[in-house]
Amino acid sequence: MPSRRAFLRDAALVGAASMAAPATAFSGSTPGPGPRDFPPLQPPSRSPQDTARDEEFWRQVADRYRVTDGVTNMEAGYFGLMAGPVLEAYHRHVDRANRDSSLFARREFPALSAQVRAQVATFLGATPHEITFSRNATEALQALIGQYNGVKTGDTIVYADLDYNAMQFAMNALAARTGATLVTFDIPEPATNQSVLEAYRRVLDAHPKTRVLLVTHCNNKTGLVLPVKEIVAIARPRGIDVIVDAAHSFGQVPLTMADLDADYVGLNLHKWVGAPVGVGVMYIREGRLDAIDRAHGDPGSLQSIDSRLHTGTTNFAAILTIPDALAFQASIGMTHKAARLRYLRDRWVGAVRDVTGIDILTPDEPGMVGALTGFRLHGRGTREANVAITGALLDEFGIFTHWRTGLAKGDCVRVTPTLYNTAADADRLAAALRTLAARLT
Repeated sequence: MPSRRAFLRDAALVGAASMAAPATAFSGSTPGPGPRDFPPLQPPSRSPQDTARDEEFWRQVADRYRVTDGVTNMEAGYFGLMAGPVLEAYHRHVDRANRDSSLFARREFPALSAQVRAQVATFLGATPHEITFSRNATEALQALIGQYNGVKTGDTIVYADLDYNAMQFAMNALAARTGATLVTFDIPEPATNQSVLEAYRRVLDAHPKTRVLLVTHCNNKTGLVLPVKEIVAIARPRGIDVIVDAAHSFGQVPLTMADLDADYVGLNLHKWVGAPVGVGVMYIREGRLDAIDRAHGDPGSLQSIDSRLHTGTTNFAAILTIPDALAFQASIGMTHKAARLRYLRDRWVGAVRDVTGIDILTPDEPGMVGALTGFRLHGRGTREANVAITGALLDEFGIFTHWRTGLAKGDCVRVTPTLYNTAADADRLAAALRTLAARLT
């Protein structure tokens, strides 16, 4: 059953979204389909694991998504489709912002944005003054890394092969600008909780002058979920600040900031939370603003996180739609959603893990994987080979996936099922992979 904490958080978000709805409605809007056209979801009163197998319930969830015909999309990691109720709300918010223009933007939006910020803080397990909105996780993390002022010549900064390429580039630039030594290392493959912790402990033992460490909670390449809290516990006593890339985390697995225990986090709301594209969050723990410089000469308060990220004119409608996205997620429940994603992932992985020539790169160990998983065929780790595999899956079997690069042992294909996928989709993928593997033996 869902934990009391998860239940209270989901209930609070539903209530917050419903209270915000009258404030974001406007007279004279064109009537159209909206959340009222979708009957309330009633998750079965069973355990998340049992609910994960209830295809009828998940069919009801899938019916709230408008997905393309003719292709099975198992590449949900790029961004998350808005569910129907969320999409319709977004259209209304776009109409409002467009109609009322700067009158709305200057007179009404600031207060509404503050309400949304408070709701997001509740979802994240943070306080409103610890977060600010960005356009995506990359922008938030580039600010945290690029404006980090705790590194000097002779210090060391560290990242791993599975960290996101754009964040690696930002760490490279930080090292070049400050004269710090850049150290990279490889996450074990295959990985276990213990081997991952040992890898981080080893690299930090070998480089005692490390001052900043980039850690990706759920990486975009293989989907491996790292034990961030334990890594922070290794780094913090050594005087090392940890910057966490949580782009894929929130909304995919049950999570709060306390579960990460990091001082600096960048994340998305348009991947697994299902808000419109263009919404992310930068988190800085209370009392840790001093290590992040203000953005581009921003004259704002040294005590305000808002001075650390300046994005200019924001997407008003996207911000206003966040409560609708949170409410939809809460109507399912994060524990039910996480169990479903893991079930879909385990269904196709379990069907091919022992097939000769298919290398599954993500472990089955509890807590180390969610929906995302990477694979290779017969050790084929070149970009060309994996582009060809994704092409074959799409052209021959109608299944859309995507290749990923940057792993120490070679490129891979990433598979990312989501709420509108079915058990039959997972089975079709497994059958396709067995066919492709047989051709190459």
